[in-house]
Formats: sequence, structure tokens, C-alpha cells
Amino acid sequence: MSVLAFDLAVDHGAFALRACETLPLAGITAVMGASGSGKSTLLRALAGLDAAARGRVQLGGTVVQDDAGGVRLPPHRRGIGYVFQDARLFAHLRVAGNLRYALQRARPGADAPGFDEVVAALDLAPLLGRRVAGLSGGERHRVAIARALLANPRLLLLDEPLAALDLKRKAELLPYIRQLPGRFGIPLIYVSHAVEEVAQLADEVLILTAGRVVARGEAHAVLEQPQAEAVSGHFEAGVLLHARVLGQAPDYALTEVDVAGQRLWLPHIDDAPGAPVRLRVRARDVAIALQRVEGVSIRNQLQATVLRIDAEPVSAYAELLLALDGADDSGPHLRARITREAVAALGLVVGQPVWALIKGVSFDRRELVASQSG
Repeated sequence: MSVLAFDLAVDHGAFALRACETLPLAGITAVMGASGSGKSTLLRALAGLDAAARGRVQLGGTVVQDDAGGVRLPPHRRGIGYVFQDARLFAHLRVAGNLRYALQRARPGADAPGFDEVVAALDLAPLLGRRVAGLSGGERHRVAIARALLANPRLLLLDEPLAALDLKRKAELLPYIRQLPGRFGIPLIYVSHAVEEVAQLADEVLILTAGRVVARGEAHAVLEQPQAEAVSGHFEAGVLLHARVLGQAPDYALTEVDVAGQRLWLPHIDDAPGAPVRLRVRARDVAIALQRVEGVSIRNQLQATVLRIDAEPVSAYAELLLALDGADDSGPHLRARITREAVAALGLVVGQPVWALIKGVSFDRRELVASQSG
């Protein structure tokens, strides 16, 4: 598999970035971190937009920067597309003009994305004649992504493109982003501090803290780690589950899915049996029982085993890591955030079989719709 390999140092006064990684040039790699962790600095260094960046960057078989060897390609020759937070469209051009501008400066290639294909993928046909000033935030970012694609990059960098959008606009845009690598064969690096976006989009995740990489790996594994919780906070901490649609219950607007051989009911998602679905389950939405509970409104009850109990002596809470029955050693796992008193009252210990209870209403329908592929 082709890779992006970099060994970079960037110094900006009190802040310093040091990053040395090899990332697959496939799918979507998310870069997470709190504000000021170095996410945008890393992207700007990769793209050649930061004059202070020193080191080496190799994109596939091409070295685009090697300061020791005297190589430093300018941004327009690196084959890297960049979508900024503010879209940066040309206000004097209509949408079609913005897109055709990119075509005129596209990197040569027989397999370059075509104008009509990109317009269709991002649903831009109704917008082509519109002026930029009249576009909504979500529309502006779809145009910015399309413009970057039409330049035929080997890698596309998206720097918190949804940061300024409300939840509705985010939910509308995420499905467009998720389909891009598969549809156009162009890998993405997606920067965000929002764990819910990363859970829906990413194949791999890299977490930055104070300019250093503190976690890296497959999305489901990294999002279980404490480093991810340091970004999301206790309230949003959770896990990512991969499920498949089993069927629909149209009378109740529910969809049944399979997770490691067990079944869950979710708010309706419009997918056929067998379709993959990503589920983000927050630790605060998981309750624990010693046996299956009858006569209760919580319909999702999964058999699991306690792997770890982390009590928080300075708070009322404890966090459990659970292995779902039917899964292998690598997962999937669940996390449950309950009180320390509940741990004591139930007599919970490592290795104990339990039932994990998850309310169907805890699954945000906007997130489910946005994460149906991958």
C-alpha cells in the first residue's frame, strides 16, 4: 500500500510540533486534538504552507520535502489539496467558475476526477449558477471540497471543515465526505476536535497533544483510549462499534442491526440488510445489570464480560470496560460510566458476566444516517 511518510519539526515560539509517522494513503485518517495541539500546524507543514516546517515528507514514491537533501517542492507542486475552515472561495466567481478554475490548474492524470462526476457526488448541479455570497455554510464547504477534488490531488487535507456549522449542516455534509475516498480513489486527512465526527468518518485516528503524537491506530481502538477521552471529555467518552443491518420494523421506525452476533434496535436508517453501520456508544448511555431485565423500556440488552474497572476516588463515578460476548480479544468493546456505589452494590469484579443496557434513543439519528458506509 502507498503511504505518506513524514518526519517534521515546526517551531513557533512557545509552541513546537514534532511528528514522525507513516500513514496509509487510503480511506480517511483523522487527526484529533484539543485546540492548540498542533492539528492545523501539521496539515500546513504537509502541504508546504509553513515556512518554519523542517524535515522530510514523502507522498507515495515522491519526496516533496527533504531539507537535508535540498528538496522542498512548493505547495502547488506537491499534489496535495487543502480545504480550509473558511472554504476560501473566490467571491467574484460563481460556483461553476470556482470549479472550472481548479480544472484549469489540475495536476495531469488520465484518472483525474471529471467535472460532472464531482458535481454529482457533491450534489452541486443546482448551485452552479449561484454566487458564492448567497451560499449557506454547508454549501460553501461542498463547493470548496469539489474545487479541491478537481485539482486532482494525490492527497486531500480537510482542516476542520465543519467547525463553524450547526448540527443540522454537519449531518448534511458528513455523508458527502465519507464517500470521497471510495468514489475518487483520493485519501483524506481530516482534522477535527469533535469526536462524533471522527467516529463517523475515520478509518485511522492520530491524536495530538501539545505538538506530539500520543495515540495512533484504527479508529475503534484509538477512540477507546484515555487519550481520546482527554479530547472529548468524560461526557462524550465512548466507543465505536461496527454493525450490519439485519432488517427493518417500519411500524415502529426502527432498524435491527447485528454487533458481534448480538442484536440492537436503532432509530430507522434507510439501508438494506447487510449494509454496514457505525455506532458511537457513549459510556454515559450504558447501564449495567447482573441479569437480563424484563418489564423495562430498554430493549437493547447485550451480554458482556467486565474487562476492567477504573474507579475515580475524587468523584462519584467509575468506568467499566466490557467485552461483548461473541467477540474476539480485539473487540468490540463497550464502556460504561456508572457510580462507584453501583459497582459496590452489584459486587462487580473483573471477569464477571453482566448485561449492558443501552437505550435506543441514545443513538443520534443524524449520526447514524451520516455513518452508514464504511
